Amino acid sequence: MLKISNISFPGLGIGEFSINSVAFTLFGKEVAWYGLIITFGMILAVLYVGWRAKQNNIKFDDILDIALLTIPVGVIGARLYYVLTTLERNYTFADVFKIWEGGLAIYGGIIGGALAVLIMSHFKKISFFLLADMVSPAVLLAQAIGRWGNFCNAEAYGYETTLPWRMGLELGGEWTYVHPTFLYESLWNIVGVILINLFYGFVKEKSHKQYDGQIFLMIFTWYGFGRMLIEGLRTDSLYIFQSWLGETVRISQVLGGLIFVVGAFLLIYHHITKTDMFFKPLKQKENQKTGE
Repeated sequence: MLKISNISFPGLGIGEFSINSVAFTLFGKEVAWYGLIITFGMILAVLYVGWRAKQNNIKFDDILDIALLTIPVGVIGARLYYVLTTLERNYTFADVFKIWEGGLAIYGGIIGGALAVLIMSHFKKISFFLLADMVSPAVLLAQAIGRWGNFCNAEAYGYETTLPWRMGLELGGEWTYVHPTFLYESLWNIVGVILINLFYGFVKEKSHKQYDGQIFLMIFTWYGFGRMLIEGLRTDSLYIFQSWLGETVRISQVLGGLIFVVGAFLLIYHHITKTDMFFKPLKQKENQKTGE
């Protein structure tokens, strides 16, 4: 819903200001900041993957081909996931495709995008886990940027709080001070991008990566842990079996915890057994690379 919101951060010395969720009007159609910010995040993500592809001798044209399928499938997956988890709103078939109305869920985007990458990795004859290592930091970066679209819509905030970094929102004519959970997740993701890239290496020769799929596991373990914690503070969560259980079990919190546990287990398992994502001994794999 396009609107003007009044916001403040009194504990940080930022007084009341207004933000319009509409950036501009083009040919009579309102263009929202949310869509522009999401698009900007996608562009940066593609450029990041292109940079990593060059380090792995993969053509940028191949990355563009992969992106042309992955991005729309990911967006549709994000919208479909949201619709399927809010069926009580009695959507029509056409509503599934109305992404401009909002209602996108990152997990659906990840599922759809991963399937598209899997398909394209087959046709391009590129290792799926190699692509996953290049794509997953880009997804985290795009999500960090995309959360500022939530800020422009004055959404994805948390419960009331008195913490110094509280965000003030004028709701129903009264000011309410809440956890800026959009900011928590954005900062968490940015820190994750920085740490993972320090491990990944900014040049291939400086990389600490031991096997294809390792970066992918590290990214989703990091994201799952952060989302599990932050989701517990939000007031607009999607719930599992809400009609039966009420607002007690948050879908994103459960999935975040599951992703963290599975990711952490696999990282520890591969570290102890010295195997890669294909369960091949790391030494054997390195020997194959060097021709020994």
